Amino acid sequence: MSIAKEIRESLLVFADPEKASVLQGFFKTAKGAYGEGDKFVGIPVPKTRSVAKQYVYVAPEDVLPLLSDAVHECRLLALLIWVAQFPKSDELRRKRIFDLYLSNTDKINNWDLVDLSAYQIVGEYLRDKDRTPLYRLAESGYLWEQRISIVATWKYIREKQFEDTLYLADKLLQHPHDLIQKAVGWMLREVGKRDKAVLLHFLESRYQIMPRTMLRYAIEKFSPEERAFYMKKDRQRS
Repeated sequence: MSIAKEIRESLLVFADPEKASVLQGFFKTAKGAYGEGDKFVGIPVPKTRSVAKQYVYVAPEDVLPLLSDAVHECRLLALLIWVAQFPKSDELRRKRIFDLYLSNTDKINNWDLVDLSAYQIVGEYLRDKDRTPLYRLAESGYLWEQRISIVATWKYIREKQFEDTLYLADKLLQHPHDLIQKAVGWMLREVGKRDKAVLLHFLESRYQIMPRTMLRYAIEKFSPEERAFYMKKDRQRS
């Protein structure tokens, strides 16, 4: 039995058909939706993460069959194994994981897959390096790479480095898809939680042209009066 098959079987024992049915709807898997055709088997993330920790010793390449699996939770497991491996790896292995991640973005094709891995792998790897790869992802035109680019900056926000987040937020400011609008708004909110003045300055010249979803996410932690001010101004524009 291959190691990938062994890992897969270790995960699938936790499948729950009832939960799978709920997840199929929650992650918009119907025809024409962003998750069209994705298959869930109903495994909670904590269970998937616990399985990932059992296989932290495998080679990064060993989980590639899981990342190509039709089952959503198998793809998540592959990513969580890399996430678990990353802090325990030397620079050479980190680069391998980073390269494998960016070579397989077509399989990292739902928002949870991005959000549970991008900042721990892409963000962490580029922490002390040139961050041009983030900008290339943002300019790719591919929804999930664009979400990876902005969510990866959460690593830097936590260290009060906001420049990349603000630059990418500007690049993606008028993105038409709500999954990018929500991600940008979320990262802006995280900036504001650490330095509200920085967020206020960013919003000052942009809030009237931001998509409402993005703005709503960005100002979620503001007072009711502040939120009403920004949303009212937005309504007057529209």
